[in-house]
Amino acid sequence: MLLRFNFRVYPTSGQQDALARAFGCARVVFNDGLRARQQAREAGLAYVTDAELSRQVTAAKLTPERAWLGEVSSVVLQQALADLNTAYRNFFTSMSGKRKGRKVAAPRFRSRKDNRQAIRFTANARFKVLDNGRLRLPKIGDVQVRWSRTLPAVPTSVTVIRDAAGRYFASFVVQSTDVPLPETDSEVGIDLGLTHFAVMSDGMKVTAPKFLRRAARKLKRLQQDLSRKTKGSNRRKKAVVKVARAHARVADTRRDWQHKLSTAIIRDNQAVYVEDLCVSGLGRTRLAKSVHDAGWTQFTTMLEYKAARYGRTFARVDRFFPSTRMCSDCGRITDKMTLNVRTWICPCGSHHDRDVNAARNIRAAGRADLNDRRAQIRPASVPAPRSETVTHRELVPSGM
Repeated sequence: MLLRFNFRVYPTSGQQDALARAFGCARVVFNDGLRARQQAREAGLAYVTDAELSRQVTAAKLTPERAWLGEVSSVVLQQALADLNTAYRNFFTSMSGKRKGRKVAAPRFRSRKDNRQAIRFTANARFKVLDNGRLRLPKIGDVQVRWSRTLPAVPTSVTVIRDAAGRYFASFVVQSTDVPLPETDSEVGIDLGLTHFAVMSDGMKVTAPKFLRRAARKLKRLQQDLSRKTKGSNRRKKAVVKVARAHARVADTRRDWQHKLSTAIIRDNQAVYVEDLCVSGLGRTRLAKSVHDAGWTQFTTMLEYKAARYGRTFARVDRFFPSTRMCSDCGRITDKMTLNVRTWICPCGSHHDRDVNAARNIRAAGRADLNDRRAQIRPASVPAPRSETVTHRELVPSGM
């Protein structure tokens, strides 16, 4: 399995300038390649291949207009073309119906004003983690890294990211073997909600921390301060960074909390079942702010890849399964049940807590689905972490 480890890095002012040049060069190469393909399509010419784009980059370095492309590692430029190729592949497979999920738009031009900037170094770039803990990047220098753990193997690539808050991160890809946890007889169904973030089939309830709501007052003040700044001014740029840092703090806190909860669930249960919620649809309702604050998709992704890594079973139950309205004792399904109904009594005499009953039904449905297929469910595709914009089949962030 490929794992991704993210660490905070602290480049010097000179290294930040070098990274800014690298970000800019990668962006120019990406945009030049996109423009070449768009112009070829408009002219009715053949699709410009990756090899042709690579030759154009090499030729551009010899011209006065693009001579500065030689100031950065050639691997960075080639990886920018690889990103363009991935964007086109995702677009084509989405249009043809081979790619599941929401439709992917055509590649767009990158801007220097984009909140996120990133470059990638592969093994061909000969980056190296030094004995003193610094990260040596070609034509950048030795960058200080805050290590929170030791890498399990030599990384195959590293992506350097600058986020909207102005922070820098190094994201390492490492080949690692699965480490199954000791087997246990416990299985759990999880009903995700807003008042209680997660309700387990064993009756345990996890209160929703509501990180965004708790930070709302500070965010409101920072947004008001930003709205008073003149567009294009240095003070406005500083205010934008302050808002971005406040949002980043909320996201980081939420992610850390979800990592700890998902780790505990995977460690204590042999099988985990959740409902396949339509988060995008719920995000368009009056509960949108609370839904986005909950971060259900991120949490279920953590459960999914940790189950794959540690030899656990993970399954999603169909979103149209009536988990809430079905009695977990007799199987009777009630006609309607509004959100304000938190407890109810089945005609069979069973008293039910709405969420606990749903979690028990999710566990039962997940078990039945596994028995029907007679195979352990493993994720077919695991989304990459926030620091990456693409999806890798077996590339998962490390969080356990």
